Amino acid sequence: MNLKRLDWIPGLKAAWARRFAVFSSRRDSAGLSSTSPFMAIVQKEIADHIRSWRYGILCVLMLLTCLGSLYTASTGMRSAIATENEVRSFFFLNLFTSTNGTLPPFITFVSFLGPLLGIGLGFDAINSERSKGTLSRLMAQPVHRDDVLNAKFVAALIVIGVMFFALGFLVTGLGMLILGIPPTPEEVWRLILFLLTSTVYVAFWLNLSIMLSVRLRQAATSALTCMAVWIFFSVFYGMLVDLAAGSGPSDPSDADAIISHTEWVQMLMRLSPSQLFSEATTTLLVPSVRSLGPLTMEQIIGAIPSPLPLGQSILLVWPQLTGMVAETLICFAAAYVMFMRQEIRSRN
Repeated sequence: MNLKRLDWIPGLKAAWARRFAVFSSRRDSAGLSSTSPFMAIVQKEIADHIRSWRYGILCVLMLLTCLGSLYTASTGMRSAIATENEVRSFFFLNLFTSTNGTLPPFITFVSFLGPLLGIGLGFDAINSERSKGTLSRLMAQPVHRDDVLNAKFVAALIVIGVMFFALGFLVTGLGMLILGIPPTPEEVWRLILFLLTSTVYVAFWLNLSIMLSVRLRQAATSALTCMAVWIFFSVFYGMLVDLAAGSGPSDPSDADAIISHTEWVQMLMRLSPSQLFSEATTTLLVPSVRSLGPLTMEQIIGAIPSPLPLGQSILLVWPQLTGMVAETLICFAAAYVMFMRQEIRSRN
């Protein structure tokens, strides 16, 4: 080997050393070094979540339900391929939305079990530290108070995001092996947006549980309160909206009154985060959805029954996505304000 050809290696090493030194100095000046209190708390919280039994149980529960929904969806899709002998557009997305009737689809499982994951990771974030007496010890260290709350939220959000993307890519890979059909680039982008939306949805329940853990002193009380809120929005909220909205206009031929009543019911339903998540994910995974509100015959005439492009689907669900982010930020801001104003004692 001609050693003269390797003369560039010391120069390359020196260049990378200079770049690493500049990066380290910038990271230290921004307070993001691996030894900063914020990053230390994040790493500790991630390790605690991963090693905990409840996270393992939730992971196994989510994995089993996802595999069950994958099996039921793939069974129906394989029969469709065999009988129709053709592949429709966005056929791969049916893996997440279709079912043969024995089990709900993947999207329903995420909507139902996702809040449990957020509640399970946040209901004792602060009050358990307070009851054990470790919160006062932590505050005795040179740590900013808001770093504790921010680190707990960031650590749980990282764990949730990694888990959802791992499950989504696992279902995608197994679907490719079972069906033998790869997803198109637009289908991949729709799946990524669906997983991001699911992470934001679970982040809302995570922030709600953290807020209650700051407000309530007992972990069991905050857990039961979060479960009550989840059951209320999942089961009873739709019934209350139906009771509040009534039976609708008395004249069935009055189109304007019927549309106004339908829009009023939809506005009340969209106060629920579950409804926002359902509309957003359904529009992203089912491109044939062209509207989320009532349409008149004049609006339907002339419309081409074709799937919407990805950009148009995002514009259609942009209010739902904004509403979910706003509800998440409201819960986080409330938890932040309450935690910063609380007095922390050694055994209070």
